[in-house]
Amino acid sequence: MAQDAAGGAVAAAGGASSGKKVNFFRRIVIFFREVIAELRKVVTPTRKELVKFTSIVLGFVIVMIALVFGFDTAFSWIVDVVFGVPK
Repeated sequence: MAQDAAGGAVAAAGGASSGKKVNFFRRIVIFFREVIAELRKVVTPTRKELVKFTSIVLGFVIVMIALVFGFDTAFSWIVDVVFGVPK
């Protein structure tokens, strides 16, 4: 424990508190209150933003699919050339 300028006890950097341990059910209630408080901060995107973000994600997925398909095709051609059965 450390002391502040006024001489009061301040919790250590490790996050330990100087009070009693809170009851299990009280901790659950505190958790749900904090969840509700965080959910109130959520901002719903407009339709225009939603369409823009969705198109960006779909475009990225299509590019990644093409990239993986290209690598897969190239590597399978290389494996066929190196380890293929002669005709």
